[in-house]
Amino acid sequence: MAVTANRCVVYVAPGKVEVQGWDYPRLETPIGGRRLEHGAILKVLASGICGGDLNLVRGRKRPALPAPYRLGHEVTGEVLEVGRDVEIIKPADIVSVPFVIACGRCNKCKEGYTAHCEYIGPDHAQPDYGYSLLGGQAEYIAVPYADFNLLRYPHQDEALDKLLDFALLADLFPTGYHGALSAGVTTGSRAFVAGAGPVGLACASACFLLGAAVVFVGDFNRERLRQAASFGCVPVDLGQTDDIRSMVHATTRTTSDVDAAIDCVGFAAQGHGREADGSAAATLLNSLIEVVRPAGRVAILGEYIADDLGARTASARRGRFGLDLAATWAKSHVVVTGRCPVMRYNGRLMRLLQHDRISFARHVNAIPVPLEQAAEAYRKMEEGVAAKYVLDPHGVIASRQSMAPATVARGAGRS
Repeated sequence: MAVTANRCVVYVAPGKVEVQGWDYPRLETPIGGRRLEHGAILKVLASGICGGDLNLVRGRKRPALPAPYRLGHEVTGEVLEVGRDVEIIKPADIVSVPFVIACGRCNKCKEGYTAHCEYIGPDHAQPDYGYSLLGGQAEYIAVPYADFNLLRYPHQDEALDKLLDFALLADLFPTGYHGALSAGVTTGSRAFVAGAGPVGLACASACFLLGAAVVFVGDFNRERLRQAASFGCVPVDLGQTDDIRSMVHATTRTTSDVDAAIDCVGFAAQGHGREADGSAAATLLNSLIEVVRPAGRVAILGEYIADDLGARTASARRGRFGLDLAATWAKSHVVVTGRCPVMRYNGRLMRLLQHDRISFARHVNAIPVPLEQAAEAYRKMEEGVAAKYVLDPHGVIASRQSMAPATVARGAGRS
């Protein structure tokens, strides 16, 4: 019997999401109805809830589209149907969908900057799922440019057995890896990660993958700091100290600052911020400048936007912060920022899963939940629970994984 219905997680008002019925996807553009012969229709097997989704639901980001609209940009699925022009991807393939939509044909895509696709970007506020009428927290979704975008796991049964880990390759772990790599983390590095949410934990995990000797993770949330400590990070409770340098020096028994620092929080930083322009984000960034050694690197991985509806000052609302540029200039820092080009990394990270080199899901405490529990999962993430919720629309993760949430929470180790 053909599928004719779809259920999706929909933003309806600030602080409120619902699971609503929606049309089953078709191989055509959301606006204009042009046929997507290069596209595919997926049965969504997993879809993560991201901090970017939370910022939309909080009402801090001006939506690119009027409510109600579909959320979600971390999609893993099974291919059900492909367009006439798709030559590589086949029905029944288990695939990861990079969170940015890219054509694969323009100069930026060919150079590897898929987050800045010249063809897709001009038409939308962001060329991402969940910002462009292609929300991925759903039962089914249409994906354009399937041959270019989709990462196929080589073995279907293995992909299903490792689905909770594989689900994190659409955004979370490539993004964390991008932050660590951009900050120059390598063998023997000392790194400081600001933020112990899922992105921060993914970044800390990536720092160890790249050979870091010690990874400090700073946050106000003690539950999340305990999760960071569970796989070898040094937790820094920012509620107990604002002198990060002294803690670093005491732990390393040196007077040297860290080699690399990564902001995994962004414009929605909370908890402090009386300095600079009154923005917690500015205070955060200046603390990273302070703790990084001369000739070190700072990666700004957290999201920053030009229209923050919840900002405390006019300048912060426009994404402008009082940064200590004199200090970072004097210390000859390399500062790297920008959105993650997922396709540079997701294939390499998938091979780590194939060869059982790391458990992504355990490090970030990934917990699968049914689609109908999406609103509750959003609420818990807003409260700061130490978990990464992954929606399981068809119950595939639950049926394939023996790992229960309590077991995930107790996970420990470095690998």
